[in-house]
Amino acid sequence: MGDAFIRHIELLGYEKRFFPSQHYVYMFLVKWNDLSEKVVYRRFTEIYEFHKALKEMFPIESGDINIENRIIPHLPAPKWFDGQRSTQNRQGTLAEYCYTLVNLPHKISRCLHVVNFFKVRHDDMNPVTDSQIKKPEVFLLPKDSKKNPTDITGPIVLQTYRAIADYEKSSTSDMALKAGDMVDVVEKSENGWWFCQLKNKRGWVPAAYLEPLDGPDESEEQEPNYAGEAYVVQKSYTAVEEDELTLKEGDTIEVIHKLLDGWWVIRKDETTGYYPSMYLQKAGEVNTSVKSELRNRGAPPRRSTIRNVKSIHKQGRKQISQETYRRNSKKYIQNQRKLRGNSQNKANVIIEKNEPEDNKPKAQPAVPPRPSKDLILNRCTESTWRKIL
Repeated sequence: MGDAFIRHIELLGYEKRFFPSQHYVYMFLVKWNDLSEKVVYRRFTEIYEFHKALKEMFPIESGDINIENRIIPHLPAPKWFDGQRSTQNRQGTLAEYCYTLVNLPHKISRCLHVVNFFKVRHDDMNPVTDSQIKKPEVFLLPKDSKKNPTDITGPIVLQTYRAIADYEKSSTSDMALKAGDMVDVVEKSENGWWFCQLKNKRGWVPAAYLEPLDGPDESEEQEPNYAGEAYVVQKSYTAVEEDELTLKEGDTIEVIHKLLDGWWVIRKDETTGYYPSMYLQKAGEVNTSVKSELRNRGAPPRRSTIRNVKSIHKQGRKQISQETYRRNSKKYIQNQRKLRGNSQNKANVIIEKNEPEDNKPKAQPAVPPRPSKDLILNRCTESTWRKIL
């Protein structure tokens, strides 16, 4: 009989364990080519390390050389603190990952790295426990979950971006980049800081240093809204560039264009300029500790301030000049004033036209002629015609 290989991997659910400390493991039913079936338990951190090693073994199939050749599925990085909710929500992603993994070409799906990872270990048969600690809790994946996709989350497909310039991290939570590095974006924050992963590194990166592989990403940016959305300044900022605005905490402004790099175009009275979005809060929203903590970070760099940009695109990003913002914003405000003025004038004209009609005396109904005596005698009752005789 030939070398052992895996026919099928099915995610059964997860288990909450309490020894040596509280953690979660996923349960997999592994079906082998000799028709045997074994249940194995793996932590998500183990699975992710296995995934990273697999990508390094097959750089072409993982898209490290050319992203178009990628066939190895994506897998999101572990969170800083994995709780029960994230463990449960990740089941759909893992189920899809295992299905894709087994159906890859044999040189990948049947390699020793895959086979050895899913082999039964001693801990799978006899998990380490402590009689004084409560027993593990098992959470099984519903059998009809495949029929009802709403029961589990779908696979998470991460977007791959390329760094257009070198970036030196400014804090421990940031991640340094070199021009040309390809990263998977895990989370896009509207404040201009994106959480990315690069091989075994993870951290925040300014969105201004990243661009997608297939072209400029203007499609992800909203069009300018010159009507404006009301926001309140939560942190003061002094303008550094000429096209930025200096505002104080508590100022009320209008946002007219939300840009991906975290620098939004805002309007204060009739003046427009750039301002860090992380220092703004939508009018009426409640302030939270998370938002307050984010404001302690420095504002991300703007795209226009990155020097020696090594972009892979011949086509530049579509840029709107600040003069265009001011002109269109002023035009919008003037049009609104004209519309309000016209509506008031129309209302006054209608009132003036109606006033003469209201002063005219209303027409009185015509008085019918008095009936003749013969008509009264023939048609009225005896009590009526006696009164007139």
